[in-house]
Amino acid sequence: MPRILFIVALFLSAVLAGCQQNEQKPPLKIDAAKSHVTKKGTTVVVPPSAKNAWKAVKIAVIDKANIKETVYTIPIGSSISIPESSMNIEVEAFLPAFIMEGSVMTTSSNELKNPGAKVKITEKGNIIFKGWLFARFPTNTFMHPSYGFTLVDAVPAK
Repeated sequence: MPRILFIVALFLSAVLAGCQQNEQKPPLKIDAAKSHVTKKGTTVVVPPSAKNAWKAVKIAVIDKANIKETVYTIPIGSSISIPESSMNIEVEAFLPAFIMEGSVMTTSSNELKNPGAKVKITEKGNIIFKGWLFARFPTNTFMHPSYGFTLVDAVPAK
């Protein structure tokens, strides 16, 4: 009889422990404006050779409602307004072979090995994305409910 009581007590403690573990936690909220954000303490270094080799980037903007893709050529250091929207894209920097060494983001060469553009996207004057778009990893780019953004190519200076 004591053996049965021991088994019943063990079973009840396992059931009670299991019930306590099934408490549901609220889903993790992700702020899209802060995804892919350059962390504080990091530095972007664009070597003069890379700065002189590239003059613009091509960014595809996908209008999800009209199922339309438009590629915009944006000079590095400049911005454009997206027609028929309240959005603006500014290209802050371009690294043709993006690498990160410690807290420094730079390029390993002028070849398009891992092209990355640091951009700032605003909507109605509010920053909704500030970070990197990569040509080789388009699925890791920022997604907006109505628009998608992808780095497509870079335009050489010559």
